[in-house]
Amino acid sequence: MARLGAQKLGEKLGVSVVVENRTGGNGIPGTQAVLQAPADGYTIMGTASTHALMRQVLRNVPFDPQADFIPLARTARGPMVLVTNPGRHERTVAEILAAARAKPAAWSFATSSFGSAGHLATIDLCRRAGTEIQIVPYRGTAPALTDISAGNVQLLFDSAFALLPQSRANQVQGVAIATAERSQLAPELPTVAEAGHPGFEFYSWYAVMAPKGTPPEIAARMNAALNEAMGDEATRQRLNSTGLEPLQESIDEIRQAIAAEVSRGAELLRVANYQPE
Repeated sequence: MARLGAQKLGEKLGVSVVVENRTGGNGIPGTQAVLQAPADGYTIMGTASTHALMRQVLRNVPFDPQADFIPLARTARGPMVLVTNPGRHERTVAEILAAARAKPAAWSFATSSFGSAGHLATIDLCRRAGTEIQIVPYRGTAPALTDISAGNVQLLFDSAFALLPQSRANQVQGVAIATAERSQLAPELPTVAEAGHPGFEFYSWYAVMAPKGTPPEIAARMNAALNEAMGDEATRQRLNSTGLEPLQESIDEIRQAIAAEVSRGAELLRVANYQPE
């Protein structure tokens, strides 16, 4: 998504935009590199929804993910999808939760990252179901999927981007999608809301941010350019084909959406008695 955003921003502004990967350290070194650069619009950050909850998930984060950044755009989002092992007899949310209430020790939830949308969806579904299912952390989606396919863990919430290809290849069993209504991205999947859990919506999303102090006129120009790019029909089709929905929001709308998500996420982590690492 960072590379797509860079390409589109370059096209719209007529400039060269270079993507420099800064990996490791739970994203902190890369984020700090952006904060330490001049706030002139020439150094910006491509990031994901886990950025917003850094302070709730990690200890001693040396910056404020909201106050220290200006969100230039949220470029796309991917709804969470629930999958299970294809050999399971339980194929619906209702069947799975009934079995988990009866024998909770026989079930476990994989999560690819603490504080991710998938982790929060897992906590919320367990809370709504009134049962505790063990949550097993993995270093990313790929190893979690391997263990789902092998039957070592039974359930996983993760982005449609990651799970729909596996589900459609019958490597895992798609159960439900965490959207308000059935999604055109996966019309074959019922929503979790249909199983009696209204308001169950969880998405991962991707964003472009600038350090605080970036001139408002520069931020507004980049917001307009990225929104225009995400509105391109070819871009929409490209994103939809990979399980993502393009977004077009003002800077104020993004701030409000992130604040609401952080508030909900912090409460879910509190309910789960999660302790920052």
